[in-house]
Amino acid sequence: MIVDAATYTNGHRRPDFDMAGAFERSQPADTFSWIGLFEPTPEEFEAVREEFHLHELAVEDAISAHQRPKLEPYGETLFVVLKPALYDDATESVTMGEILIFFSDDFVIAVRHGHASQLAQVRKRLEADPVEMTYGPGAVLPEVIDQVVDDYADVLTGLEDDVRQIEEQVFSFGETTPTERIYRLKREVIGFRQATQPLLEPLDRLARGRFAAINPELRHYYRDVHDHLTRVVDRIMAVDDLLASILNANLTQVSLRQNEDMRKISAWVAMAAVPTMLAGVWGMNFDHMPELDEWWGYPLALALMVVAIGALYRVFKRSGWR
Repeated sequence: MIVDAATYTNGHRRPDFDMAGAFERSQPADTFSWIGLFEPTPEEFEAVREEFHLHELAVEDAISAHQRPKLEPYGETLFVVLKPALYDDATESVTMGEILIFFSDDFVIAVRHGHASQLAQVRKRLEADPVEMTYGPGAVLPEVIDQVVDDYADVLTGLEDDVRQIEEQVFSFGETTPTERIYRLKREVIGFRQATQPLLEPLDRLARGRFAAINPELRHYYRDVHDHLTRVVDRIMAVDDLLASILNANLTQVSLRQNEDMRKISAWVAMAAVPTMLAGVWGMNFDHMPELDEWWGYPLALALMVVAIGALYRVFKRSGWR
């Protein structure tokens, strides 16, 4: 459905909007249309496609979504795909949305899928600055991308907090092992990286001013957003590398704990073997075992067992096996 739609002249919003004839009214140099849609059906989007002469392949991508971040020119119209993100700290999962933008000198059409990076605040912020809005669609696109990148930073903050928790858990020498949690979080980080890193190349192309729809005076906005995204991607890579290191450290800790348990078990087995051996010796059916006929034979056997176990216990404790 259409969430918001307006025509702007000299940076100011017109009070009325009609889809019929919107493209023709957007032709003057000081005027453009900005339409926002949320998960439209093919039938709902058909009127927009016909009015603004959008390419069928791009329209199909916009309706079906599930695209990777990219920038594709279709004649004088640019088609930009963004992957906004939202972090759920309770489930430690990154929810990806999708924003598909048709962009030209005369219009901006944003199709949003999912609930990440809502764009209403971007429109309000720009409408409060008519001077910036006079630059037309070229001023809208970097603000939308910057909003998406700002949300990436919020997702990263949540991920980094959880990574710190896992790090403390791994090196606390507790009984629990967060291997599954590390793996699940690393999978989320990999998906997050795949949604952000491919956007660097399209932003670089926009910042270099390779498209006529981008006003040269606005290139520094795209460069700023590109730098912002570069820092975010670097942080994502650092989190990914840190999780890999933590996973290796956790596996090492698990191995050390298993070795420790095996040494303790071996020590107890060795201590249990001594009385078993002595009992086996005195349990043999030989005729000439004089101590079996003496009153002190039974106490002697028990004493030897206790002394042997005590000696082994001290040896193992000193060596760290117990």
